[in-house]
Amino acid sequence: MDGLQDWLTTNGPTYLVRLAGALVVFWIGRKVVNWLAGLAEKGMERGGLEGTLRGFLVSILRAILLVLVIIAALGTLGIETTSFAAILAAAGLAVGLALQGTLANFASGVMLLLFKPYKAGDLVEIGGVLGVVDEIQIFNTLLTTPDNKLVIMPNAQVTSGPITNLSGKGSLRVDLVAGIGYDDDLKQAKSILQDILDSHPKVLAEPAPAVTVMELGDNSVNFAVRPYATVADYWDVYFDVTESIKLRLDEAGISIPYPQRDIHIIGPEDAAGAL
Repeated sequence: MDGLQDWLTTNGPTYLVRLAGALVVFWIGRKVVNWLAGLAEKGMERGGLEGTLRGFLVSILRAILLVLVIIAALGTLGIETTSFAAILAAAGLAVGLALQGTLANFASGVMLLLFKPYKAGDLVEIGGVLGVVDEIQIFNTLLTTPDNKLVIMPNAQVTSGPITNLSGKGSLRVDLVAGIGYDDDLKQAKSILQDILDSHPKVLAEPAPAVTVMELGDNSVNFAVRPYATVADYWDVYFDVTESIKLRLDEAGISIPYPQRDIHIIGPEDAAGAL
């Protein structure tokens, strides 16, 4: 007990001063960290950085700065921080190796948020999946498919292949084929098809819809029917125009050919005659 009292008498004031200094360093350091994090967030916001990425990067910056503040406070307290920093570096390396896939998704998420090949609400085809983008997260992209399924796509898988943004140009071309018989009036049929496109309220005027003779097929003369529509109206235009083609050509008495095959059945008498 006497030894402890002597040690406290001799070293106590020094350690109290160090402890007070460490607390001051930690308190001031936290204030500085919050100020720097707020400054960084404002700078990212002015730079137009995506909100999700901005929040994530600010969190990482804040954590790194807090670790540095803690190391500085421990150093002020008199604790050797060299070995502590080495342990942190080794732990960081181990965590990085264990989370390679996650880090790849994170890096891909950063690229997607920075370069913005698509945004929420766009119709895209990525990783072999067609769907509307619900949300771009740091590690995943959330898609809703046309049959209302939610697909969670890892960002590394997104950036590893082609990205088709069907909403990128603001409109989509609807590709349809209409066939008429060789004996029907080609000019009349073309005029009817063009009128169907011109009169449809959801077919865009620009780019202009087109009707052209595409092929002289085995059984029919085939027209390429090419209206343009917004992404939201694509299927309405597709189904409406398909139905109108059938109804209007029927009204005009223009046939829509379909493949036919004549089958000749040879009976026993025909076979005998052939011999």
